[in-house]
Amino acid sequence: MNLFKNTNTRSLNLLPFDGEVYYYGSIFHSEEADNYFVNLMNKIEWKNDEAILFGKHIITKRKVAWYGDYRYSYTYSKTTKDALPWTEDLIKIKSLIEKVLNYKFNSCLLNLYHTGEEGMAWHSDDEKSLERQGIIASVSFGAERKFAFRHKKTKQVIPINLEAGSLLTMQGTTQDYWLHRLPPTKKVSRPRINCTFRNMR
Repeated sequence: MNLFKNTNTRSLNLLPFDGEVYYYGSIFHSEEADNYFVNLMNKIEWKNDEAILFGKHIITKRKVAWYGDYRYSYTYSKTTKDALPWTEDLIKIKSLIEKVLNYKFNSCLLNLYHTGEEGMAWHSDDEKSLERQGIIASVSFGAERKFAFRHKKTKQVIPINLEAGSLLTMQGTTQDYWLHRLPPTKKVSRPRINCTFRNMR
């Protein structure tokens, strides 16, 4: 039984200028997406995310995990994480993403949002340790959530809904000119897991 959907189609570029964002919709059948959600929830080594803002040490309700080919160190928000070895589920998800995109990844940052009230503020994934203008592939499991992009100069906002099992890619100059965020909402009570596959330099 083939649980994967046809993954040959993608949206037109969602950004009007200064970057490339493509949405593939759900690339997993619902049963497979549900299974990955349960496995990631229970088998990933989740930890509350940390940040240093204005000199204060902040611990978020949102949880994160960092995995990779090697023990890569990844620093953002003035805190550093060391990558853990891939799990079996992450290897399977990564292999499918690489097949769809014909592109290899060496690491993955995972986020766990317990309810819609947990989100992510405007930011760009532009750390110097990341591959310059490479592809970042975002896969969502669990609750459907709204996602948004905002141009750094014009302030134009591009929203999109990310469904369970869906794939979205950001590439080219997107991180140079656009911010993105996951806005909080009280309308969603279910958890969401986001896997962002990327390359460390």
